[in-house]
Amino acid sequence: MANKGLSNIKGVSKQDKEMIENIETMMGPEPEDMGLMKNVFWGRFREDLVFPYPRESKEERDTCDALLEELEDYLENEHPAVEIDQEEHIPEWCIERLFDMGVMGMIIPEEYGGLGLGVTSYNRVLELIGKHCASTAVMVSAHQSIGCKALVMFGNEEQKDEYLPMVAREKLSAFCLSEPNVGSDAAGQESFSVKTEDGDYVLNGEKKWSTSGALSGLFTVMCKNMVKNPDTGELEQKGVNALICTPDMEGVEIFEKNRSKTGIRGTWQARIRFNDVRVPKENMLHKEGRGLNVALSCLNYGRCTLSAGVTGAAKAAMDQGIKWAQTRYQFKRPISDFELVRQKVARMSALVYAMDAMLYMMTGMLDRGDKDIMVETAITKVFCSHYGWEVINEVMQIMGGEGYMTEHELERSWRDNRIHAIVEGSNEVMQSFIFAYGGKKLAEQMVSVQDALTWDTDEGISDNLSRILTAATNPTVMSKALPLAGQLFMGIKPKAPEVRSVHPALRSQAQTLSTLIQKHSHYFKMASKWEREKIVEHQAQQARVADNAIYLYAMITSLSKMDDQLRTGEYGPEFERDRAAFEYLFDWFENKIHENFGQLRHNADDSMRKAAEAALRFNDTLPNKDFYIHEGSPLGRDAGKETPTEHIKQFPGDGVDPRTQDRAPGETDELELEDVPAASGDGAPEEPKPAAEDGVA
Repeated sequence: MANKGLSNIKGVSKQDKEMIENIETMMGPEPEDMGLMKNVFWGRFREDLVFPYPRESKEERDTCDALLEELEDYLENEHPAVEIDQEEHIPEWCIERLFDMGVMGMIIPEEYGGLGLGVTSYNRVLELIGKHCASTAVMVSAHQSIGCKALVMFGNEEQKDEYLPMVAREKLSAFCLSEPNVGSDAAGQESFSVKTEDGDYVLNGEKKWSTSGALSGLFTVMCKNMVKNPDTGELEQKGVNALICTPDMEGVEIFEKNRSKTGIRGTWQARIRFNDVRVPKENMLHKEGRGLNVALSCLNYGRCTLSAGVTGAAKAAMDQGIKWAQTRYQFKRPISDFELVRQKVARMSALVYAMDAMLYMMTGMLDRGDKDIMVETAITKVFCSHYGWEVINEVMQIMGGEGYMTEHELERSWRDNRIHAIVEGSNEVMQSFIFAYGGKKLAEQMVSVQDALTWDTDEGISDNLSRILTAATNPTVMSKALPLAGQLFMGIKPKAPEVRSVHPALRSQAQTLSTLIQKHSHYFKMASKWEREKIVEHQAQQARVADNAIYLYAMITSLSKMDDQLRTGEYGPEFERDRAAFEYLFDWFENKIHENFGQLRHNADDSMRKAAEAALRFNDTLPNKDFYIHEGSPLGRDAGKETPTEHIKQFPGDGVDPRTQDRAPGETDELELEDVPAASGDGAPEEPKPAAEDGVA
């Protein structure tokens, strides 16, 4: 019995069905070997993927330690972090200094002028930079994790020879994915390319939020691959292309270099238009129509380095906050004597421990080439971005009014690190992704069993009886259906997985983890039964399941890290802090998981939906002209209140700003097909079956 896709669920709205189909197409086929967290959704535990805790080689660590020593001296004694924030600009000499140290070419192989470091070493460096200056951390990450990472992973030898030495030692690079109408919906590209008769591509469209775009010598541009239908003469989309472009190509206009921001103010996000830009066929990355493979692979790395930067910031903030609590006196004693402050200290310690454990488990998986890691990178991004900022926010509360003052620098970290829950896939989108992609194979099996054995009102009596009797006498179908029925209707849960590989001192936590994994799988199935087709739109329920998966991953990675610390004989005050933080994390997150189990059945979601609907209806009575409206709204660019520019620093670029023209966001010039004859062939190849052949999960 072949499992059916989730778009086959009965009763799902046409709009949701189209969304699911688009996502399934974008993600492509799944790897044959399921990763850690997908197994957790099934109630299984792959010990071999997390024990022992991953470590880089001694040679690699020594090389990275030397770089960290040089970099830390620079960051502490020379780097102008305050100036960068206040002036909204990273000085050119800083960027040159980072190039000279090799920081800007860490992930680029040595033969092209880089350091050739692994993912773990790269993230250790990003963590250190994030501790001192988030703007610089984001610039370094955008350059290497997404800007030129596509070229490192998917470029051919000619492309690497031409461009990698430049981005390793001289020039920044930028990733051009987001558009005025494309944020989390990465597959909804409006920019497009058309192949010419001689095989080159003509690129049109507009890109937004391209970090360092105005400073870069190389762009990786995502766009629709439009192919001329030989029968109709119309352009039709055949996948997405990833094209290498440079700012000196004719038709490239960087019409806005940057916008003033709340945080990471030293970074620059460009807005770029491509007007009939002719891109040589040699600049096609990977394969025609397979650009989303490139984008999604790069985002796996970007989500790690984002997490590294905020982890560094959270560690620094925690130490500052605890020191403040121990030295700030009220009521004739340090405020650290009060239990609510101690609760904050304990939670910060537990969260920072888990962030570190999760981050370097993730980088270890990437270093050893694990294929199915998209759920894990999404979890790492959500956990570190959310709880990293929460740690910084708790320190703000501990420091009180003084923490809000600019000279203590905490407020800069507080502003800088709020962005991470928004970028690289907003956390709300990631929660739905973790739920859907983590449990996708299990859900598909459940849908297939239901379709095989339940009555379908769209079919006639004879067709229903024939299908059900056939399935009921099929041993393969029944081997899946009977255990599922026993669990859903009689509460008979499969046996909890065994966790054998832990240090004897951690048996209690291992048993807790085993039981929670068993229950997580059970409640995923029960939520699917309770909600049926409504689970697709009931995202509050999805978030509860996803949050539990996130807590479980934090517990798994922390267990592995503590196991490693015990086995290597760590001791002293720092280890005692870690041990206590680890034990508290398990107790705390076990309670949070059980709270979510309860709320899957008993919650306030119905009244929440009514309250939201009422608030939305009232808001409709308020005049649009009194509020800011997104430029891509169907209401039009001029529907809302005009944004002020006076007293706000502006960063104009070159060329024509389409916002000053009678042109919708992302709208392109009409392309005359007669001027761009399509090459022979039928466009992009079919998506190949084994995604693993491209090294992509």
